[in-house]
Amino acid sequence: MQLLSLTSGSKNSYFPSRKGNVKEEQNPVPEKQNNVKFLKSMASPLPLMAALAVALSPLCNPPVSLGQLTDAQRGATLFHRACIGCHDGGGNIIQPGATLFLKDLQRNSVDTEEEIYRVTYYGKGRMPGFGVNCTPRGQCTFGARLQDEEIKLLAEFVKSQAEGGWPNIESYQD
Repeated sequence: MQLLSLTSGSKNSYFPSRKGNVKEEQNPVPEKQNNVKFLKSMASPLPLMAALAVALSPLCNPPVSLGQLTDAQRGATLFHRACIGCHDGGGNIIQPGATLFLKDLQRNSVDTEEEIYRVTYYGKGRMPGFGVNCTPRGQCTFGARLQDEEIKLLAEFVKSQAEGGWPNIESYQD
């Protein structure tokens, strides 16, 4: 049988008595009350801390790499609009030895962004030029011309895809 007694001088303890042995133990209630007080004190700043976490997250403040991703998306869109008819998946339906895969680009000395830009702007062999000032007229596309910045984005896109082995690409609408 266990007898509990509270003494007037001790608020936080009780004395269980068993067969004459007296043992002092800590009362768990005040400790739990302290935990509740602590949690209540943290409750008011929690929404503020959550708002701060969201404000500082990469979604609200994109890192530089996400800004660069926009250029890759624009390059993919331009590729789908102007190049995919002949170069689907990095291939070449007109001239199979002139694909956009790295080994063919290297063999044909078109493995830098500058060379890819030049060939895209002025054309080469059966590849028509797409630049605004492309000449001679017979070497240039009869379709829409591309601005210098667009051809630069295409060259960057083709180079990065060639280095990656032409993984699946997605088109992004403007």
